[in-house]
Amino acid sequence: MRPSQLMTVLDREFLSAEEGQHTPVMVWGPPGVGKSQMIAQIAERHGVPVIDIRLSQMEPSDLRGIPFRNGDFVEWSVPAILPDAGRHGARGILFLDEITSAPPSVSAAAYQLILDRRLGEYRVPDGWAIFAAGNRQGDRGVTYTMPAPLANRFSHFELEVNLDDWVAWAYANGIDERLIAFLRFRPELLFDFDPAHNPVAFPSPRSWEFAHRALHKFHGRPQLLVDTLQACVGPAAGIELGAFVDNLDKLPDVEAILRGEPVPVPAEIDLQYAVASALVGRAIRHKESPEAMQVFGHIIDYAGRFPEREMGVMLVSDMHRAIGQALFSVPQFADWAKAVADVMLFDH
Repeated sequence: MRPSQLMTVLDREFLSAEEGQHTPVMVWGPPGVGKSQMIAQIAERHGVPVIDIRLSQMEPSDLRGIPFRNGDFVEWSVPAILPDAGRHGARGILFLDEITSAPPSVSAAAYQLILDRRLGEYRVPDGWAIFAAGNRQGDRGVTYTMPAPLANRFSHFELEVNLDDWVAWAYANGIDERLIAFLRFRPELLFDFDPAHNPVAFPSPRSWEFAHRALHKFHGRPQLLVDTLQACVGPAAGIELGAFVDNLDKLPDVEAILRGEPVPVPAEIDLQYAVASALVGRAIRHKESPEAMQVFGHIIDYAGRFPEREMGVMLVSDMHRAIGQALFSVPQFADWAKAVADVMLFDH
């Protein structure tokens, strides 16, 4: 399932906790694709806390608690890490991360917590959703086969990497436009992990975020930039990104495009991706400005000049995801949409 769809599922499952309709969700996926980050985004969206329990680092007693004598009986102390409405709030997310890396004795202790929302006398507050995440067995992480009784306590979703969803996230989070352009140009490098070779650094949504930071930290030290990019995303992808960035000195004058000047479209495909990403970034920055509609119109005009109409469709589609419905009010949009209608219908 692509990230945008899974976010909708997680959002609905969170809201359903208070309605008594919540089903615990297990998110499967390889390392670095953003499983934990998606859970954090749901919590941020609703302004609730996340209690992140790494089961791989726990003992059964860490969940069950420690027994103590109370008169003639033995009772169990409730671990402070478990959600408590008084201390943590009435709503939140209990996130069982790395659940597939937990030894069987620990996962067995979680059975009752996950399905029955209780452990002994302890009960999970009604407004708390239970989500879990883990790697698949073929991902070369430390994983155990999920026991059938535990698996049957979840609804299961496998997270897939999707470039359009990642690009929308990247624009919303200020990721370097050069990096977005590069991955539009080389989409197969968004995630390239071969567990058979067990690489140390490899391209993934997580490691491309590291590369974004490297571009900013070492942009003034070209002798170090490629090495740091390789350290983030692996040797081959790091070299390619470095070469791509070096070639951007041939980029057209983006500010002239925003002013509506007749700037030629570059012949090189990599530069077309770069100018398209730069224009989406400028659209986002002008979103709240008085001249926003004029700027959007000039970008749409430029989108219509690409020799390959698919490139213009990509540019306008990314801009729509970034700025929303306001794009449809731009005077140039209707004429542009008519000109590319056959391309858009084919893609759909």
